[in-house]
Amino acid sequence: MKINNSHHFFLLAGFGTISCLTNPTDGFSSSVSAGASSSRVRPAWTSERRRRVGTTTRTATALRDSAENDPIDNTQRLETLAKIANEALSSHGTEIFKPFHARVAVIPPSNDDDDDDYDVPRQFRRLGLIASEPVSKADQTIAAIPFYDSDGSGLALAPHLATKVVYKDVLPEGYDGWTGDIGLLAMLLLNEMARFHVDAATGDASPKGVSDLPRRKPPVQSLMNAYVAALPSHREMSELHPLLWNEEEQEILQSSSTKKIYRLLDDVDDDAAWLEETLWNADRRTFPETVSLRIRSPDGTDDDDDDDWIEERPCFSPEGFRYAVALVRSRSFFVDGSLRLLPFLDFANHGDFDSYEISGGGIGTLWGSAKGAFLKSGKALNVGEEVEISYGPKGPAEYLLDHGFVPGMCRHSRRGGSAITAELTFEVDDGDRFRDDKLDVLEYETYDLAPMDPSQSFDVVGGVGSTGAPDPAMIQFLRLVKLGGRDAFLLESIFRKEVWGFMSEPVSEENERDVVMGVIDACEKALEDMEGEDASDGNLSQNAKLCAMVRESERQALERTLIYMKQESEALDLKEYYQERRLKSLGLDSEWSREDDDVGWGGTRVPGGADYDW
Repeated sequence: MKINNSHHFFLLAGFGTISCLTNPTDGFSSSVSAGASSSRVRPAWTSERRRRVGTTTRTATALRDSAENDPIDNTQRLETLAKIANEALSSHGTEIFKPFHARVAVIPPSNDDDDDDYDVPRQFRRLGLIASEPVSKADQTIAAIPFYDSDGSGLALAPHLATKVVYKDVLPEGYDGWTGDIGLLAMLLLNEMARFHVDAATGDASPKGVSDLPRRKPPVQSLMNAYVAALPSHREMSELHPLLWNEEEQEILQSSSTKKIYRLLDDVDDDAAWLEETLWNADRRTFPETVSLRIRSPDGTDDDDDDDWIEERPCFSPEGFRYAVALVRSRSFFVDGSLRLLPFLDFANHGDFDSYEISGGGIGTLWGSAKGAFLKSGKALNVGEEVEISYGPKGPAEYLLDHGFVPGMCRHSRRGGSAITAELTFEVDDGDRFRDDKLDVLEYETYDLAPMDPSQSFDVVGGVGSTGAPDPAMIQFLRLVKLGGRDAFLLESIFRKEVWGFMSEPVSEENERDVVMGVIDACEKALEDMEGEDASDGNLSQNAKLCAMVRESERQALERTLIYMKQESEALDLKEYYQERRLKSLGLDSEWSREDDDVGWGGTRVPGGADYDW
């Protein structure tokens, strides 16, 4: 399924840089400015300017000189963002959360000493959640948020709000981009930023985007503003998320994994190009290329430069869309049948152990019960201890492409990981003489609610306890893909309702050999394409080391699968195939003997058995 979704990224789960509230007393405002490049080729982003309110320029000294050299590890900045978030939660949290027993906090860097040489230490500070009350047991609810799916008047964002509410009069009916639900959530997030654009010279609110949708009560809107304020900036995400890495690092990742980042980038850039040409360029007053966002600490003063600054971010442009997609991939959750952004809950960082995924359920309200999402603790916590959640069962490449990090459970190491996977992709050949029949089977006769495409990707698994046995669904799909020759009769219309079920078991020795060799060839090709240095190389950059982690984990999964399939290739004569199974079902599988000639005519009424005296 999708990314996603979903949640955070490598070291900075809760960085942010913007904020603006429509109510001046809240200490936020927002507005938009123009000037970002609209080129589809991502330039080195150098226009993230911070300007003092009321002046034309502002130097980086207000954020301390060290911030320019290390923009994603600025403690003072993070503390300001945490204050903004906590002030909003304290003032308005009860309006929406049922409950919220946590606070946003700056989580210090850590180096997991218990891990092995392949570990990348958490080198940067970032935001997370800490318990604000004692948690006495596991499975205790820390926070819950209702969806308000009908009109988006709450905080939670879902894809249908883009097509049915915010962009209802802008997007064509039936719009379905290459980025799917992730792209729709990205458009919603860009709109939230644009709604709170400020005039860069004065700091006064100058809303852009579809500025009146979704409609929210002022307290709820204040919470949304504070959330947007605490999101990582484009510059920070450029360091932390693969979609915004430089081209050299993306090329390393492309050759390090079977899950290709170039495919993702193509989808993002194609959608952005269409949106820019069709929608954004036609109305730049509504859809500005960049937005200016004012961040102001709730306890700051007008003369306190350290707690009040303006940041410029890309918005309705190819660069802004890629930035928003990276945010959505890193922070979204699949809950109650939909991918969603769940503000403030998504500040919780990932933990491999003693942690739960975000779950859905009913939330009691004054008006009855409403659907919502729950964040539950996986263990007892004292006040001030970090609240961690699980980002779900994903492989190393998925974690890196979604969140910008590789958790310990996905690493190939001396201790072994438990979630080590690689991806293999197979498809029905365009030149297959039976292609149309096979596509018909995939579309109508596989799974009632989920017709299969002619190209399918499957995970192969390594790690602790793995035998290398492939996914049965992959083998079933490949048997259909390889079906031909003397087995092609199974594609006749008389078998059309049954052929997919037939593929769940071996069809013929020839077909099974083609399937096994197909997997072997795919594994060998994937291993051959992987290039790069060992993760333990001390000269690698942090991002190159992350790529090496993915590469080594996937290699292990591919090698284990390769060993298993080579063993399968030597045991093909031991399997039972379609003809044997069919004969057995008809009772025709036993050996013939003379006694079997008695076909049961009964009595003396057998051919030639009468004794007539003519």
